[in-house]
Amino acid sequence: MIQGFDGYAHLGDVPKQRRLRDCSIIELLRKAVPFEYVAIGGLDLDGYHLGRGQSIDTDMPPAFIETYFAEALGQSDPIVAVGKMVAKPLTEEEAYGIMPPSDRLEKLKRFFGVNNRVFVPITREGKMYGGVCFTTSQPFTTGEFEFLAMAAEQLHRTITKSLMDRFAGRLLKLTHGEITCLQLASTGRTSDEIADVSKYQPGTVNSYLKSGTKKLGAANRVEAVATAIRRGLIA
Repeated sequence: MIQGFDGYAHLGDVPKQRRLRDCSIIELLRKAVPFEYVAIGGLDLDGYHLGRGQSIDTDMPPAFIETYFAEALGQSDPIVAVGKMVAKPLTEEEAYGIMPPSDRLEKLKRFFGVNNRVFVPITREGKMYGGVCFTTSQPFTTGEFEFLAMAAEQLHRTITKSLMDRFAGRLLKLTHGEITCLQLASTGRTSDEIADVSKYQPGTVNSYLKSGTKKLGAANRVEAVATAIRRGLIA
């Protein structure tokens, strides 16, 4: 189940590592491709990109996750380091062929049964900010690997949506008016049409869209809408 975050005033107050329980989308995915564990990490927000250990949703053994981050193993984990370099889905075997793992990481993985990992980087504009990791007792087939790689981005978006809905707009300093106008612009409405629906004046609509576009680092309204959708700020 994906938990709500209304009880938290700030993203920094939210537990960094969160347990995934009774999550329907994960169970549906498991029916298509059986896997042991999954970990969804990173947010499309400065300070919360993958590798910092600031945002992890997982059903991996709690003691494994706690030890992994307490000992900062992610900083030298080949599947993460190589994943960042190549920015494409890869298997643990491929990563180890480029960068050997530490004895400590391998011992920890064996003890907790975290085996045969595959890693799918999640990117925006070519820059990785998140990732999804699946594990299995037996190596995935090529078809299974390709299916998980295809499904990973939607899984990441679904699992992190409640966090992004609650905090992303505030952290990016987007106002209610800016988000409203971007949402309406995403339906193809003109400024005048947005004004009719939102009750803002056309000049106010244009002002909100302009300021929202700037805050999102976009070049124009179309790019701002695409970025807002990608970041989970609007549907």
